[in-house]
Amino acid sequence: MTKTLNQRKVEYHYHGHSHGPVIRMVSPGDLGERLKPFVFLDYFNPVKTEQLNFPAHPHSGIATLTWARGGDVVYWDNSGQNGTIHAGGIEWMNAGGGAWHQSRAVGEGRMTGFQLWVALPPLVEDGAAQGQYIPPESVPMARISGGDIRVLLGQLEPVAEDRGSEGRNLRHSSSIVTHQDMNYFIVRLDAGAEWSYLPPSHHDVAWAMVFDGDGSVNGQRSQMEVLVLSSDSGSIEMKAGAQESWFVLGTAKRHDYPLVLGRSSVHTNRASLHSALKRIADTVPR
Repeated sequence: MTKTLNQRKVEYHYHGHSHGPVIRMVSPGDLGERLKPFVFLDYFNPVKTEQLNFPAHPHSGIATLTWARGGDVVYWDNSGQNGTIHAGGIEWMNAGGGAWHQSRAVGEGRMTGFQLWVALPPLVEDGAAQGQYIPPESVPMARISGGDIRVLLGQLEPVAEDRGSEGRNLRHSSSIVTHQDMNYFIVRLDAGAEWSYLPPSHHDVAWAMVFDGDGSVNGQRSQMEVLVLSSDSGSIEMKAGAQESWFVLGTAKRHDYPLVLGRSSVHTNRASLHSALKRIADTVPR
Protein backbone atom coordinates (compact mmCIF):
# COMPACT_ATOMS: atom_id res chain seq x y z
CA MET A 1 0.00 0.00 0.00
CA THR A 2 1.36 3.40 -1.06
CA LYS A 3 0.34 6.37 1.04
CA THR A 4 0.12 9.91 -0.27
CA LEU A 5 1.20 12.89 1.79
CA ASN A 6 -2.08 14.80 1.44
CA GLN A 7 -5.28 13.41 2.96
CA ARG A 8 -8.75 14.81 2.48
CA LYS A 9 -9.98 16.45 5.66
CA VAL A 10 -12.99 15.00 7.49
CA GLU A 11 -15.25 18.06 7.58
CA TYR A 12 -18.51 16.72 8.95
CA HIS A 13 -20.02 13.74 10.81
CA TYR A 14 -23.67 12.78 10.33
CA HIS A 15 -25.41 9.96 12.24
CA GLY A 16 -28.64 9.82 10.25
CA HIS A 17 -32.00 8.93 11.77
CA SER A 18 -34.22 5.86 12.03
CA HIS A 19 -36.92 5.45 9.41
CA GLY A 20 -38.83 2.22 9.98
CA PRO A 21 -36.51 -0.77 9.52
CA VAL A 22 -33.69 1.39 8.08
CA ILE A 23 -31.41 4.23 9.14
CA ARG A 24 -31.53 7.13 6.71
CA MET A 25 -27.94 8.31 6.45
CA VAL A 26 -28.40 10.81 3.60
CA SER A 27 -31.52 12.45 2.16
CA PRO A 28 -32.03 15.20 -0.44
CA GLY A 29 -33.09 17.68 2.25
CA ASP A 30 -29.88 17.38 4.28
CA LEU A 31 -26.55 15.93 3.12
CA GLY A 32 -27.90 15.17 -0.37
CA GLU A 33 -27.45 18.80 -1.42
CA ARG A 34 -23.81 18.68 -0.35
CA LEU A 35 -23.04 15.18 -1.69
CA LYS A 36 -25.02 15.19 -4.96
CA PRO A 37 -25.11 13.09 -7.15
CA PHE A 38 -25.33 10.91 -3.99
CA VAL A 39 -28.68 12.27 -2.79
CA PHE A 40 -30.06 9.51 -0.58
CA LEU A 41 -28.61 6.58 1.37
CA ASP A 42 -30.47 4.07 3.52
CA TYR A 43 -28.64 1.56 5.70
CA PHE A 44 -30.53 -1.56 6.72
CA ASN A 45 -29.63 -4.26 9.22
CA PRO A 46 -32.95 -5.63 10.55
CA VAL A 47 -33.14 -8.45 13.06
CA LYS A 48 -35.80 -10.13 10.90
CA THR A 49 -35.34 -10.24 7.14
CA GLU A 50 -39.09 -10.06 6.51
CA GLN A 51 -39.07 -6.48 7.83
CA LEU A 52 -37.57 -5.45 4.49
CA ASN A 53 -40.65 -5.57 2.29
CA PHE A 54 -41.21 -2.65 -0.07
CA PRO A 55 -44.48 -2.89 -2.05
CA ALA A 56 -44.75 -1.40 -5.54
CA HIS A 57 -43.78 2.27 -5.47
CA PRO A 58 -42.67 4.83 -8.09
CA HIS A 59 -39.52 6.88 -8.68
CA SER A 60 -38.40 9.36 -11.31
CA GLY A 61 -35.34 11.47 -12.06
CA ILE A 62 -33.04 9.14 -10.13
CA ALA A 63 -31.45 5.72 -10.25
CA THR A 64 -31.46 3.43 -7.21
CA LEU A 65 -28.82 0.86 -6.32
CA THR A 66 -29.51 -1.80 -3.70
CA TRP A 67 -26.72 -4.04 -2.37
CA ALA A 68 -26.94 -6.48 0.53
CA ARG A 69 -24.19 -8.54 2.14
CA GLY A 70 -26.53 -11.29 3.30
CA GLY A 71 -29.94 -12.56 2.20
CA ASP A 72 -31.63 -12.56 -1.19
CA VAL A 73 -33.94 -9.95 -2.73
CA VAL A 74 -36.99 -10.78 -4.85
CA TYR A 75 -37.63 -7.90 -7.27
CA TRP A 76 -40.12 -6.70 -9.90
CA ASP A 77 -40.28 -3.59 -12.08
CA ASN A 78 -42.79 -2.39 -14.65
CA SER A 79 -40.31 -2.69 -17.51
CA GLY A 80 -41.16 -6.40 -17.36
CA GLN A 81 -38.26 -7.69 -15.29
CA ASN A 82 -38.56 -9.87 -12.21
CA GLY A 83 -36.49 -12.45 -10.37
CA THR A 84 -34.18 -12.91 -7.40
CA ILE A 85 -30.86 -11.23 -6.68
CA HIS A 86 -28.71 -13.32 -4.38
CA ALA A 87 -26.65 -11.94 -1.50
CA GLY A 88 -23.85 -9.70 -2.75
CA GLY A 89 -25.58 -8.91 -6.05
CA ILE A 90 -26.83 -5.52 -7.27
CA GLU A 91 -30.30 -4.24 -8.10
CA TRP A 92 -30.00 -1.10 -10.25
CA MET A 93 -33.09 0.76 -11.39
CA ASN A 94 -32.67 3.83 -13.59
CA ALA A 95 -36.15 5.27 -13.13
CA GLY A 96 -35.68 7.95 -15.80
CA GLY A 97 -38.96 9.71 -16.49
CA GLY A 98 -40.92 7.36 -14.25
CA ALA A 99 -40.92 3.74 -13.13
CA TRP A 100 -42.54 1.43 -10.60
CA HIS A 101 -40.67 -1.30 -8.75
CA GLN A 102 -40.96 -3.46 -5.67
CA SER A 103 -38.70 -5.73 -3.65
CA ARG A 104 -38.70 -7.90 -0.57
CA ALA A 105 -35.97 -9.69 1.30
CA VAL A 106 -36.04 -13.45 1.71
CA GLY A 107 -33.91 -15.81 3.78
CA GLU A 108 -32.85 -16.09 7.39
CA GLY A 109 -30.90 -13.81 9.70
CA ARG A 110 -29.66 -10.27 9.26
CA MET A 111 -29.50 -8.64 5.85
CA THR A 112 -26.96 -5.82 6.10
CA GLY A 113 -26.84 -3.46 3.14
CA PHE A 114 -27.64 -0.14 1.52
CA GLN A 115 -29.96 1.53 -0.93
CA LEU A 116 -28.45 4.51 -2.73
CA TRP A 117 -30.22 7.13 -4.86
CA VAL A 118 -28.23 8.80 -7.64
CA ALA A 119 -29.46 12.08 -9.18
CA LEU A 120 -29.65 11.94 -12.98
CA PRO A 121 -28.61 14.75 -15.36
CA PRO A 122 -30.96 16.56 -17.77
CA LEU A 123 -32.39 14.48 -20.65
CA VAL A 124 -31.53 11.23 -18.86
CA GLU A 125 -33.99 12.18 -16.10
CA ASP A 126 -36.78 12.17 -18.71
CA GLY A 127 -35.69 8.99 -20.51
CA ALA A 128 -36.97 5.44 -20.50
CA ALA A 129 -36.65 3.40 -17.34
CA GLN A 130 -34.09 0.60 -17.32
CA GLY A 131 -33.37 -2.02 -14.69
CA GLN A 132 -30.12 -3.93 -14.39
CA TYR A 133 -29.72 -6.89 -12.05
CA ILE A 134 -26.18 -8.17 -11.47
CA PRO A 135 -25.48 -11.50 -9.75
CA PRO A 136 -22.82 -11.52 -7.02
CA GLU A 137 -20.25 -13.37 -9.14
CA SER A 138 -20.41 -10.55 -11.72
CA VAL A 139 -19.74 -7.71 -9.27
CA PRO A 140 -16.10 -6.64 -9.85
CA MET A 141 -13.87 -7.28 -6.84
CA ALA A 142 -10.24 -6.33 -6.30
CA ARG A 143 -8.13 -8.37 -3.90
CA ILE A 144 -5.77 -6.34 -1.76
CA SER A 145 -3.41 -7.24 1.04
CA GLY A 146 -5.67 -7.83 4.03
CA GLY A 147 -9.00 -7.33 2.30
CA ASP A 148 -11.01 -6.72 -0.85
CA ILE A 149 -12.92 -3.98 -2.65
CA ARG A 150 -16.26 -4.45 -4.41
CA VAL A 151 -16.82 -1.96 -7.24
CA LEU A 152 -20.56 -1.25 -7.25
CA LEU A 153 -20.37 1.82 -9.51
CA GLY A 154 -17.60 3.41 -11.55
CA GLN A 155 -14.13 1.97 -11.69
CA LEU A 156 -11.09 1.24 -9.58
CA GLU A 157 -7.74 1.80 -11.20
CA PRO A 158 -5.25 -1.11 -11.02
CA VAL A 159 -4.34 -2.09 -7.47
CA ALA A 160 -0.77 -3.34 -7.15
CA GLU A 161 -1.70 -6.34 -4.98
CA ASP A 162 -4.40 -7.58 -7.37
CA ARG A 163 -3.03 -9.29 -10.49
CA GLY A 164 -4.74 -11.34 -13.15
CA SER A 165 -3.81 -14.87 -14.18
CA GLU A 166 -1.12 -13.43 -16.46
CA GLY A 167 0.36 -11.27 -13.72
CA ARG A 168 -1.08 -8.01 -15.07
CA ASN A 169 -2.59 -5.34 -12.83
CA LEU A 170 -6.31 -5.07 -13.54
CA ARG A 171 -8.77 -2.19 -13.77
CA HIS A 172 -12.08 -3.15 -12.16
CA SER A 173 -15.10 -1.49 -13.80
CA SER A 174 -18.80 -1.75 -13.08
CA SER A 175 -21.01 -2.64 -16.03
CA ILE A 176 -23.63 -0.13 -14.86
CA VAL A 177 -23.96 3.09 -16.86
CA THR A 178 -24.60 5.81 -14.28
CA HIS A 179 -24.55 8.90 -16.57
CA GLN A 180 -22.44 10.45 -13.80
CA ASP A 181 -18.69 10.53 -13.13
CA MET A 182 -18.74 8.63 -9.85
CA ASN A 183 -17.30 5.70 -7.88
CA TYR A 184 -19.08 3.68 -5.20
CA PHE A 185 -17.19 0.91 -3.38
CA ILE A 186 -17.62 -1.55 -0.52
CA VAL A 187 -14.28 -2.08 1.25
CA ARG A 188 -13.61 -5.02 3.60
CA LEU A 189 -10.43 -5.05 5.69
CA ASP A 190 -9.07 -7.75 8.00
CA ALA A 191 -8.27 -6.75 11.58
CA GLY A 192 -5.32 -4.31 11.55
CA ALA A 193 -5.28 -4.00 7.74
CA GLU A 194 -5.36 -0.67 5.93
CA TRP A 195 -5.92 0.65 2.43
CA SER A 196 -5.26 4.04 0.87
CA TYR A 197 -7.44 5.28 -2.00
CA LEU A 198 -6.62 8.29 -4.17
CA PRO A 199 -9.80 9.39 -5.98
CA PRO A 200 -9.60 11.16 -9.35
CA SER A 201 -8.48 14.72 -8.67
CA HIS A 202 -11.67 16.19 -10.19
CA HIS A 203 -13.90 14.22 -7.80
CA ASP A 204 -14.87 17.11 -5.52
CA VAL A 205 -17.49 15.05 -3.63
CA ALA A 206 -16.27 12.35 -1.23
CA TRP A 207 -17.69 10.55 1.77
CA ALA A 208 -17.17 7.31 3.69
CA MET A 209 -18.84 5.27 6.42
CA VAL A 210 -17.74 2.40 8.68
CA PHE A 211 -20.78 0.14 8.93
CA ASP A 212 -19.29 -2.91 10.62
CA GLY A 213 -16.22 -3.33 12.86
CA ASP A 214 -14.11 -0.63 14.46
CA GLY A 215 -12.41 1.09 11.55
CA SER A 216 -11.10 4.60 11.02
CA VAL A 217 -11.09 7.02 8.06
CA ASN A 218 -8.18 9.43 7.73
CA GLY A 219 -7.24 8.79 11.34
CA GLN A 220 -10.72 9.33 12.79
CA ARG A 221 -12.38 6.31 14.40
CA SER A 222 -15.97 6.10 13.41
CA GLN A 223 -18.96 3.79 13.17
CA MET A 224 -22.45 4.23 11.79
CA GLU A 225 -22.00 7.82 10.66
CA VAL A 226 -21.35 9.42 7.28
CA LEU A 227 -18.01 11.22 7.19
CA VAL A 228 -18.07 14.06 4.67
CA LEU A 229 -14.62 14.67 3.22
CA SER A 230 -13.16 17.87 1.80
CA SER A 231 -13.45 18.71 -1.90
CA ASP A 232 -9.72 19.12 -2.52
CA SER A 233 -7.67 16.33 -4.07
CA GLY A 234 -6.06 13.93 -1.64
CA SER A 235 -6.19 10.38 -0.33
CA ILE A 236 -8.73 8.55 1.78
CA GLU A 237 -7.07 6.21 4.30
CA MET A 238 -9.15 3.37 5.72
CA LYS A 239 -7.90 1.21 8.57
CA ALA A 240 -9.47 -1.64 10.54
CA GLY A 241 -8.96 -1.84 14.29
CA ALA A 242 -9.01 -5.04 16.31
CA GLN A 243 -11.87 -6.49 14.24
CA GLU A 244 -12.60 -7.06 10.58
CA SER A 245 -14.14 -3.82 9.33
CA TRP A 246 -16.46 -2.91 6.45
CA PHE A 247 -16.62 0.51 4.80
CA VAL A 248 -18.82 2.10 2.14
CA LEU A 249 -17.14 4.83 0.09
CA GLY A 250 -18.37 7.26 -2.56
CA THR A 251 -16.56 9.86 -4.67
CA ALA A 252 -17.81 11.85 -7.65
CA LYS A 253 -17.72 14.99 -9.74
CA ARG A 254 -20.41 17.22 -8.27
CA HIS A 255 -23.86 17.13 -9.87
CA ASP A 256 -24.16 20.76 -10.99
CA TYR A 257 -27.96 21.00 -11.06
CA PRO A 258 -30.68 21.92 -8.56
CA LEU A 259 -32.51 19.20 -6.65
CA VAL A 260 -36.22 19.64 -7.38
CA LEU A 261 -38.01 17.21 -5.11
CA GLY A 262 -41.16 15.13 -5.34
CA ARG A 263 -42.29 12.50 -2.87
CA SER A 264 -40.05 9.81 -4.39
CA SER A 265 -38.51 11.81 -7.21
CA VAL A 266 -35.56 14.13 -7.70
CA HIS A 267 -35.30 16.22 -10.87
CA THR A 268 -33.26 19.15 -12.13
CA ASN A 269 -36.28 21.33 -12.98
CA ARG A 270 -39.96 21.59 -12.14
CA ALA A 271 -41.24 20.93 -15.68
CA SER A 272 -39.39 17.61 -15.76
CA LEU A 273 -40.80 16.67 -12.35
CA HIS A 274 -44.39 17.46 -13.38
CA SER A 275 -44.08 15.43 -16.58
CA ALA A 276 -42.72 12.47 -14.64
CA LEU A 277 -45.48 12.61 -12.02
CA LYS A 278 -48.12 12.54 -14.76
CA ARG A 279 -46.39 9.58 -16.42
CA ILE A 280 -46.26 7.74 -13.08
CA ALA A 281 -49.96 8.37 -12.45
CA ASP A 282 -50.80 6.99 -15.90
CA THR A 283 -48.90 3.73 -15.29
CA VAL A 284 -50.07 2.69 -11.81
CA PRO A 285 -49.69 -1.14 -11.59
CA ARG A 286 -53.02 -2.98 -11.49
